[in-house]
Amino acid sequence: MKKTAFAFVLFLLGAAPVFAAPSSGAAALWTAEELRGAPQDLERRPNCESCPPAPHSPRALLSPLPEAEDGIIRRVRVDSERKVAAITFDLCELETRSNGYDYRIVDFLRREGIPATFFMGGKWMNAHPERAMQVMACPLFEIGNHAWSHGNFALMDENMARDQVLRAQAQYESLRDELTARAASAGFEAAFADAIPREMTLFRLPYGRSSAKALRLLGSLGLRVVQWDVVAERLPGDNAEPQAAEECAGQVRPGSILLFHANGVPLNSHLLLERVVGLLRAKGYAFVTVSELLDMGQAEKVKDGYFNTPGDNLELDAKFGLYGTGAE
Repeated sequence: MKKTAFAFVLFLLGAAPVFAAPSSGAAALWTAEELRGAPQDLERRPNCESCPPAPHSPRALLSPLPEAEDGIIRRVRVDSERKVAAITFDLCELETRSNGYDYRIVDFLRREGIPATFFMGGKWMNAHPERAMQVMACPLFEIGNHAWSHGNFALMDENMARDQVLRAQAQYESLRDELTARAASAGFEAAFADAIPREMTLFRLPYGRSSAKALRLLGSLGLRVVQWDVVAERLPGDNAEPQAAEECAGQVRPGSILLFHANGVPLNSHLLLERVVGLLRAKGYAFVTVSELLDMGQAEKVKDGYFNTPGDNLELDAKFGLYGTGAE
């Protein structure tokens, strides 16, 4: 990221810029107080009836990936002495219900200067536009596609899967347009253009479920599929227990990708995150985004997604169904 763009985004976030921001008398888009979350952000609500209609298709599609990029990335093979890991968060909700925004997680990451990758569902972005834009605008974070409403890519036909992907891409594009408009009114449009990607290029499979047909579709849409090799949270279980953090940190290897959620589900993910970060830092680990990690080594891929062992997510097909509307 160019220095002016980086400084501009820090300015938007109400932070003291590392570099001199472009000269302008415009106020920041958000004050520090506006960025800080509140307990009501965590509320799990019925679907958002006041949300504006969401666009169904982005203005442009990414170029298809070469066949060599096929597969589901679980981790990256790096030098064993290079202690780096990518912390990722899903921000999603089902077709029938909205979820919250765990401001405690985002506040912690900003405060500690920790890069992270957020996989956002389009429906979640539509229900939380201001929070989504604040995450998008932070130079520490990158954004990936997590489908529209957490539909199951192992069960959907190609048309349904395409719609889930493109609606999320279009929602991101719409929010980026809004950020661009705000930046233009503040006199920072040129710097902004380099600061936030025009499209999401990473994709996370809801439930970790897929099929050969779905992977071909995602590749044709230019999206690299990223899963994880460490499931950080306990579900069910108490993520506030110190043992949960010790178990999670004990699974991390150089090049690991950790799965967390920042939508208020499961409970106490913020406590788990803080403890895991502390334990890993004590071991000498540094944190990078998924894209940065992919640039450091060779991606390790599988053909079928899962949580910890192959097949351990098959039961979710019956529990949540095609669109992710089943009872929890």
